[in-house]
Amino acid sequence: MTGARDRRGAAEAGSAVVEILLAVLLLVPLVYLVAVVGRVQAGTFAAETAAREAVRAVVTAESADQGAARAEAAVRIALRDQSLPDGAGALDVECEHPVCLTPGGEVAAVVRVSVPLPLVPGAVGAHVPAAVQVDAAHVGTVDRYAAVRP
Repeated sequence: MTGARDRRGAAEAGSAVVEILLAVLLLVPLVYLVAVVGRVQAGTFAAETAAREAVRAVVTAESADQGAARAEAAVRIALRDQSLPDGAGALDVECEHPVCLTPGGEVAAVVRVSVPLPLVPGAVGAHVPAAVQVDAAHVGTVDRYAAVRP
């Protein structure tokens, strides 16, 4: 009985190393994929929040200049909230009327966020895309009963 057990153990010797190697080779790409999807999702959250809050900041401001400054601040806060660098996002605000805060007018904001891929070194980024672009848009209406603001 012990002889059969010894032969089987000898035949299986080294198979644990192969199994561990295969598990590592399969798990590392899977873990990286989860990390990439998580970062892209964070960028999506940041872009959506930044666009919504930028429009809200503009339509509630006392002046167009104050609204623009508050919108930029809202974008920076949304990016920091998701641990993205301040320079990762770009904001475009468009108004329906020449005077942006005309009562009843629409204000649109588009936020573009460049989400860097995790663990991609700068040298590799020069040859292959090392970031994913995420866009979000939001439209808001200026209060129609408010006074015209400059």
